[in-house]
Amino acid sequence: MLVAVAVCPCPPLLVPEVASGAAPELDAARAACADALGVLTAARPDRLVVIGPAEHGGRHPQGAPGSFRGFGVDLDVTLGRGTAPGPELPASLAVAAWLLERSDWADVPVEGVAVDTELPADQCARLGAQLGGGTDRVALLVMGDGSACRTLKAPGYLDDRAAPFDAEAARALGTADLAALVALDAGLARELQVSGRAPWQVLAAAAGGAGLDGTPLYDEAPYGVGYFVAAWS
Repeated sequence: MLVAVAVCPCPPLLVPEVASGAAPELDAARAACADALGVLTAARPDRLVVIGPAEHGGRHPQGAPGSFRGFGVDLDVTLGRGTAPGPELPASLAVAAWLLERSDWADVPVEGVAVDTELPADQCARLGAQLGGGTDRVALLVMGDGSACRTLKAPGYLDDRAAPFDAEAARALGTADLAALVALDAGLARELQVSGRAPWQVLAAAAGGAGLDGTPLYDEAPYGVGYFVAAWS
């Protein structure tokens, strides 16, 4: 059963070594992520599942390797304790691994689930139902960004639809509004370069019946990209 959720953004810029001189600009986001992870720890789960967007979906075991070399930084991470062979973590899960390494996260089994950013809503629902089922106490760390079209200098340029989309997504994540997350428009999300839509819809399905309450912790758009942090317990 699902006992707690942390929702965090997944830009590699969260890692100070990647952000370099711009690192202080995301200090508040990093602090909010740490607070959200603290809620997961307090729930005392039996295992943690980390969900993040990727070009291709797939599972990553505990100890899976990741790095930020693709962003010009000689920094390696692993998902949870130990090491395991296999493909490198996608960027979203590498950011999650970095967050976990810098938290007081409990020593419980961890699994990574990369979710195809184009995964249809019905398949998100099936995956979420699988992740949220069972009798053991499960915590989720759900990574994903909002629109990339909030300003003229944003990666996707300015789109007037971006702010309303992000406002609704932030509200739904901050209040654990499952129906609103399910209702997010996949086509519009694609046009606004939203990476979090599929992971958030997986979360909505996993949380069905869990009765969790949401707490919003961060809602800003530095660099013209919507970043949201929330904790459910």
